[in-house]
Amino acid sequence: MTSPGLVADLGGTNVRFALTQPGTTALVRPGKFASRQFASLADAAKAYLGDTRPDRAVFAVAGPVEAGRVHLTNLGWELSEDALAKALGIAQVRLINDFEAIALSLPHLAAADLLAIGPEIEAAGALAVVGPGTGFGVAGWANGAVLVAEGGHADFAPADETEIAIWKALHGRFGHVSLERLLSGPGLVNLYQALGGHAALAAEEITARRQSDPLAHAAFERFCAILGTAAGNIALTLGARGGVYIAGGILPPLRAAFAASAFRMRFEAKGRFAGYMRAIPTRLIVQDQAGMIGAAAALRAMPGPMTDI
Repeated sequence: MTSPGLVADLGGTNVRFALTQPGTTALVRPGKFASRQFASLADAAKAYLGDTRPDRAVFAVAGPVEAGRVHLTNLGWELSEDALAKALGIAQVRLINDFEAIALSLPHLAAADLLAIGPEIEAAGALAVVGPGTGFGVAGWANGAVLVAEGGHADFAPADETEIAIWKALHGRFGHVSLERLLSGPGLVNLYQALGGHAALAAEEITARRQSDPLAHAAFERFCAILGTAAGNIALTLGARGGVYIAGGILPPLRAAFAASAFRMRFEAKGRFAGYMRAIPTRLIVQDQAGMIGAAAALRAMPGPMTDI
């Protein structure tokens, strides 16, 4: 019998696990845990695996991976491929950036995994992924190769007087105002406060109060508009004429409100290049296991045969 592979998608809030079989990106026995319930990724993986013994693993993690190591600021975890392999008794372990995993998933997503935002457009060429979640992720995909970026730390560019006032408020608090300061769960809170909200609300509470709290409604609408501008800038920068895909955990539960927002209008609002932008599709990823599908694609590409047990 051939050993399964192990894949995981580790964010600041949750860690998802699944097993895979050789030569496929299909996920078997998916499971989800709250990241902060565990002292380490190895402990979470052991809780998931039980008696199962995979021989290879790919972990998609929310941070920049360098020389097989990553520090997860949101959790305070230090991860290394060698230490994980030893702790779990797995022959081969690979760490990849979570947005690299999302980019790798794109060729494997079905139509039902995607929702067109704006007109349904068919286009070919390079792709971009942007994602507001615990942070703001960015990646590119072209001809099977992935470009992992740290675009969430690029500067926020205000587009009108309200956004200039938002920038001033956040500049006073943080100094450098990055996209992530607005386009993330904590960023939605920052937006709400910059617009005058004084209640200590979490991002989930702000989105839940959109119907009853005018400031919560304004913060969410501004969030979508700023995301449209940022996604358009990234499409121009990467030449992503094949499409921009929106990932992350914030928007899928709010897909109808997001589709009706100013996102697409702001995406296209590039002056002389508006026609160029109108030809680029934008799609929301509604498949919540996209990160693990991408990790499974990375695992499938790892060298070396699977071992028999």
